[in-house]
Amino acid sequence: MKKISSLSKSLCVLLLAAGALSACQTKLSQPTVSLARQVSYGDNKAVETVTNEFGSTDLQMIAEKMVGSLLEDPALANRPTLTLAGVRNKTSEYIDTKSIMNTIQTALVKSKKVKFTRSADEMQQGVDELQRQNQSGLYKSQGKAKVGNMTAAKYSLEGEIVSIVKQNATTKDVFYKMTLKLYDIEDGSIEWQDEKEIRKTSKK
Repeated sequence: MKKISSLSKSLCVLLLAAGALSACQTKLSQPTVSLARQVSYGDNKAVETVTNEFGSTDLQMIAEKMVGSLLEDPALANRPTLTLAGVRNKTSEYIDTKSIMNTIQTALVKSKKVKFTRSADEMQQGVDELQRQNQSGLYKSQGKAKVGNMTAAKYSLEGEIVSIVKQNATTKDVFYKMTLKLYDIEDGSIEWQDEKEIRKTSKK
């Protein structure tokens, strides 16, 4: 009887120890949140002056200038269809030119003065969806998008951004120039063109 009691006590001790170890392991594996760094929201339209590299303020200034100029041009009189052809980055730094064009495109679409077709980068997704609706056998004929009815773009919006960097022991000067052109796709002529120049200087 004493042996059974002793065995029961030993078993209980082992179970308690295993439970405590498991609890410790669970606690250690829990993710910890550090409150050492404080995060706050700022004005997304505020002038960004952290560095003199290309930043959010530059993007906003370029988009505002290009959209305002293009909306005033007679080329958009009859709400033509446009496509994005991209912007060549000829600067010495990484610039997300797609983001610049997306901001310009958003403003133009919201103006209701133009329509946009899929760009070359976006076309494959449209083709895949048309094939899924027409070749998979999953959809009834009524309401199904038909192949061959895409609207062709009349104009292509494209351009480039360049920079000139000069610096000495105390000063760094960066000059950016963004050029945007609206090409007539059929005859290749330029229907509209504008530029935005930005100069940024920092002291060491």
